[in-house]
Amino acid sequence: MSYVFYNPNPGKKYVGDCVIRAITKTQNISWERAFVEVMTEAFRLYDMPSSNYVWGSYLRSKGYKRSNLPDTCPDCYTVDDFCMDHPTGEFIVATGTHVAAIS
Repeated sequence: MSYVFYNPNPGKKYVGDCVIRAITKTQNISWERAFVEVMTEAFRLYDMPSSNYVWGSYLRSKGYKRSNLPDTCPDCYTVDDFCMDHPTGEFIVATGTHVAAIS
């Protein structure tokens, strides 16, 4: 896998909507649809759409499974390492400050 810039945001903005952009890529849906669906989940849960709890709940409702890195080396495992360990499939990966689609 190699990095490919992807920005389906209709306004070409790229700050604050990384979860929405990742969902559009892995779900093959429009930015608008992903935004509305995550916002609906946020409203249902009375929380912000950027909250891990909200978008995590949304992804679980779509059949996604969550995995965490073991505490043995949480700061030394990179997105590149993840890609090497998972050469096929589609994933949504969260780092400490960003969310990205990997496919």
